[in-house]
Amino acid sequence: MAEIAIFPIPNCTCFPGTVMPLHVFEPRYRSMVKHCLDNDMPMAVCHTQKVLKAVEQKATVAEALSSNQSTYKPYPVFSAGPCELMATSEDGRLALQVNMQQRYRWLHEVQSLPFMIAECEPLPDAPLSSELQAKAEQTQEKILHRLIAMTHAMPQLQDLLKQQSWQEKSPADFSFELLGLLRFGAEDMQQMLEMTQVNDRLERILQLINRL
Repeated sequence: MAEIAIFPIPNCTCFPGTVMPLHVFEPRYRSMVKHCLDNDMPMAVCHTQKVLKAVEQKATVAEALSSNQSTYKPYPVFSAGPCELMATSEDGRLALQVNMQQRYRWLHEVQSLPFMIAECEPLPDAPLSSELQAKAEQTQEKILHRLIAMTHAMPQLQDLLKQQSWQEKSPADFSFELLGLLRFGAEDMQQMLEMTQVNDRLERILQLINRL
């Protein structure tokens, strides 16, 4: 179990093994960053289910820095990890990155104001039998070959995918880290994050890239 600070951002789904850069300006979330840094608390960045309280977008930076924006209900499955403060601007805005180390499931709310903290449990993938492991590796290879063929006009991405390190990743690590590079619809991304069968996740990735 772990207490995790929750940063809900519409259409934002993060995966274990990836790094999420953030530009934080709302007062409550600047307080949340300080709380996480002071208390070594992990931070989650997660997609949202709905708006709980709508607030008009502020017209100026000064207004945005002095007031909170809309409040959202987060999805109950997300990735989290330690945040690292990279820079603080003169007006108080924060540039940070969150190193997503693990996937979690929300159990219950610990705190709602001024920012959310939840008691969470890790959400690992289901173990793979030798047969399912072999199937996952085959699908992983299909995805790599398909992406390499599709990215001939993007040499940097193609060179990355051709690196030996990508060939050697486990199917689970491969699927999560690949989803940190690719972007599909928010609901598709959230659905894949919640899958605990790595074969299901890989098959869904293959389906989606074959539609591109």
